[in-house]
Amino acid sequence: MRELIVLGTASQVPTRHRNHNGYLLRWDDEVILFDPGEGTQRQMLMAGLAVTPIKRICITHFHGDHSLGLPGILQRISLDKVAHPVTVHYPAAGQEFYDRLRHATSYWDNAEIVASPIEGASFSQPIPPGRLTALPLRHSLPTYGYRLDEPAGRRMVPSLLAAHGITGPAVGELNRTGWIGDVTLDQVSVERPGQSFAFIMDTGLCDNVFELAAGVDLLVIESTFLTEDAAMAAMVGHLTAAQAGAVARDAGVRKLVLTHFSQRYPDPSRFLDEARQSFTGEIVAAEDLGRVRLPPRREATVG
Repeated sequence: MRELIVLGTASQVPTRHRNHNGYLLRWDDEVILFDPGEGTQRQMLMAGLAVTPIKRICITHFHGDHSLGLPGILQRISLDKVAHPVTVHYPAAGQEFYDRLRHATSYWDNAEIVASPIEGASFSQPIPPGRLTALPLRHSLPTYGYRLDEPAGRRMVPSLLAAHGITGPAVGELNRTGWIGDVTLDQVSVERPGQSFAFIMDTGLCDNVFELAAGVDLLVIESTFLTEDAAMAAMVGHLTAAQAGAVARDAGVRKLVLTHFSQRYPDPSRFLDEARQSFTGEIVAAEDLGRVRLPPRREATVG
């Protein structure tokens, strides 16, 4: 299963209906927690989620609404005796903050937590689902956005298999080895496009916003302000819903998730209305404890 579970959608301060940030991406066997703000552990409980499956945690930056939940999550990982390593990616410039959060209180620290600080103009690392990339954004302190890309695979075409007389166990052997007899995998299959995901939090518009979002199947992006407060958004390094919609349009995004809403706007439909002025694809105004599925995989064309 591939889905995003939204744990919190507020910016700066929580409200009665919105917790601080928190987003859990379930990508088959890989589970990634993004930006655990204060209260994330309880939100996971409300969503019916355990910390045990979490393989990695990605922090965009060290403002409290994106990171104050980290101590509780790491302590719970130890309490539940999670057997596998858990990698934490975060801006290297915030090492002091990471160290404080990592050991915020006394507890029995028996989990294998792997620190993976990010620095420089780009970060790229292979992980089981594909490749995780991080690029710097434009905010009031060092901030990175993340992108996950699954490599393309192959999909068998039954009519082509039949034309070459390949059936039963021979299909599996061909898929494993790349050929059987004088028939190659390319002759009986088509490329199966990989899926992609991007996570962009606190930032003003910059080139890396578009690079991270380019062609992704699912984009989670902050839309803290409405256009009426665009000047304030630019001043503090945030986006408006209209800008988020324009990014999705220009980057060729398939499905757009708006989040990180300022408490000054009580009606979330206004964010949707603004984003729809630019982006005609599917848009979700994130709600706490909501679940968003990745769109169906793009189908390859049989030649």
